[in-house]
Amino acid sequence: MTTVLQATSQNFVDTPAIHRLTKRALRYLHAGFSVHLRGPAGTGKTTLAIHLANLLERPIVLMFGDDEYKSSDLIGNQRGYNRKKVVDNFIHNVIKVEDEYRQSWSDARLTTACREGFTLIYDEFNRSRPEVNNVLLSVLEEKLLVLPTSAQQPEYIRAHPQFRVIFTSNPEEYCGVHETQDALMDRLITLDIPEPDELTQQEIVVQKSGLTRGDAAMIVHLVKTFRERSTTHEKSSGLRACLIVATVCHQNNIPVVPSSADFREICADILLSRAKIPHAEGLTILGQLFKEVMTADKRSAPAEVLTHGKLG
Repeated sequence: MTTVLQATSQNFVDTPAIHRLTKRALRYLHAGFSVHLRGPAGTGKTTLAIHLANLLERPIVLMFGDDEYKSSDLIGNQRGYNRKKVVDNFIHNVIKVEDEYRQSWSDARLTTACREGFTLIYDEFNRSRPEVNNVLLSVLEEKLLVLPTSAQQPEYIRAHPQFRVIFTSNPEEYCGVHETQDALMDRLITLDIPEPDELTQQEIVVQKSGLTRGDAAMIVHLVKTFRERSTTHEKSSGLRACLIVATVCHQNNIPVVPSSADFREICADILLSRAKIPHAEGLTILGQLFKEVMTADKRSAPAEVLTHGKLG
């Protein structure tokens, strides 16, 4: 059974950078085209896709790419039988029994959205194999969805005028994703989603964690600077690391200041576990960063730096 969502954008963070991106995407969606949001993990692609779908003011069908998908997982298939039994006793002592079996068709998410004019969000669609996604070609170009041959249904259905698809994907160098066929990409408007700017990250951290803007700015600055100084960057966004640090600090009443041993420990746990550099090198970078922040804040207390792999 296809689940149809009526999501809300009530808590969506709409900074100037996000507003411009939203405006760009809506131009194409309102004109009848489908949009593809592409970018590293953690940049808010799915959140933006749901926000865009809400702005279209149509019910939402959400689907996640999967390497195990078959075409039937997108369009539907025959599921079991319906049985009809008729007993005719019109002539005395003569009983006529008729049994009729018919296969029952069940729509999958793509077909439901196409029939009803819903907005389909196909999250991380390039995790599905390219041959599976071929069913999208005709519905995006000719607005026709071809169905398996069956006596119980037409060979194709015409897409509802309000049917739209919003795709999201991670770059192809990510593990578990497939190279997308050119024919499908040619039918999409691709918008690259960059790492959110500092203002956007701060606003997201404030809203999601409950911290003050000053504390959020401190965390975003620390995470951003640490990532820049690491010799190799993670493929994912630093926003998730910011949210984890902020949420843990807020829920445990830990002050967001470098002089707090607990705060330093949380930063080390989150950032060093994600860094693609030796642990000792990460400790050195983080310790130097804490020193700089404390100096900039003109704190009189001596900085407790990370040494010998230990905090404080």
